[in-house]
This record gives sequence, structure tokens and C-alpha cells, in this order.
Amino acid sequence: MHAALERFDAEQHPTVFSAMLHTLDHANVVDRIFMCHLDGTTAPVFKTTHSEQTPTLSELRQSVISTDEWYLQFVSKVSADRLNHRIQFTFTDGDKGSMTCEEMLLHVITHSGYHRGSIGQMLEDTGTSSPPDSLTKFLHRLEPHRRIVL
Repeated sequence: MHAALERFDAEQHPTVFSAMLHTLDHANVVDRIFMCHLDGTTAPVFKTTHSEQTPTLSELRQSVISTDEWYLQFVSKVSADRLNHRIQFTFTDGDKGSMTCEEMLLHVITHSGYHRGSIGQMLEDTGTSSPPDSLTKFLHRLEPHRRIVL
């Protein structure tokens, strides 16, 4: 998605580009909020589900890489017991919440997927092809032998 936005003509579609960056930032901030819940930390304290100032695409990409690395490390070591552990937390609007670690991971996956789809539609609406951003495409790129029909 980031590579597609690097190629996107932001000068021709500045409002759309800004909306796509804002949407990606929102998805990343939510990922980081739930990272803190999963990690048992409260810092940094997020008051909203987006950055105070939308980062540049380069800054956002670095933040996403760092956040993704944290999640990969977490899921590579997490136990079944930990996945079932329920965590109490406070949403950015002040409401209280409670979710298991497994539910939090599912939320992060589905929430970001929803917003990537939204950005893909914005790209398509401007005549730009959206990137192949589905699980099937990812799996077949990662493991090409899955494409072989028996």
C-alpha cells in the first residue's frame, strides 16, 4: 500500500492523497494503541485514534514497519493462555473496555484490512490500480507452489 501511495500523483489529487494518508495514520495509531494494551503499557497515552498532525508517507511507513515488527515478535512468542487472557482498558473516548488478547489481535487485523480496502477504493476512484492487498494474493506470492492446480 505504501509503495502504491509513493507512485500516486498527489499533486493531481491532493485531497484524496491527504485522505489516504489520514486513513493509514488512523489504522497505524489504532494498531499502536492495541499494541500498548497487549504489552501492558499505557505510554504513549493516545487521546485520539489519529496523530495530532498527519505524518508524511515516509514517516508513516517507518512507524508501520516498527509496529508490524512488534506484532510479529508478539505473535511468534504468545501462548494459548496469553491469547485467552482478558485485558481491561480505556478507549480514547474514555469508555471502558475488556477484550482477550486474541480478540485484540483479530480487531487489529480486521480494522486495518477495512481501512486498506477503503484506500484501495480511493485509488481505483482516481483511475489508479490498487495493490494486490488480499490474503490470497499474499499467500500465493509468499508460497508460489499454492498456485499449482493438481
